[in-house]
Amino acid sequence: MAAKQDVAKQEPTEVQTKAREEDFVVRPAVDIFEDANAITVQAEMPGVSRDRLNVKADRNSLLIEGEAAIDMPAGMEALYADVQSTRYGRSFVLSGELEPDKIEANLKDGVLTVRIPKRAELRPRKIEVRAG
Repeated sequence: MAAKQDVAKQEPTEVQTKAREEDFVVRPAVDIFEDANAITVQAEMPGVSRDRLNVKADRNSLLIEGEAAIDMPAGMEALYADVQSTRYGRSFVLSGELEPDKIEANLKDGVLTVRIPKRAELRPRKIEVRAG
């Protein structure tokens, strides 16, 4: 017969709870479009201001990070919130046909738009045909 053991349930400490909250990052919903000249990434990041946004690119990756600022009116505190994390993060692998040095980013109404141009030598071009 197995001996019965009492296991005390240990509540997480404040430090452990804070660490879990800091580790939780929301992946923003994105739409990706391609045309002849570029790839455009649109990421939904409501509540993120330009100064709390970080967009980094190197030769083969794009990193998007942001933190929403949820301001409470003075004297009020939230009793319930649907938003569990205010941190956003997403990364993408970039193709060699793109030019990360010429990336442009724009934030408007909670939507981040990142335009990544294709290398000029890889863009389609029209060939002029001469008669005669």
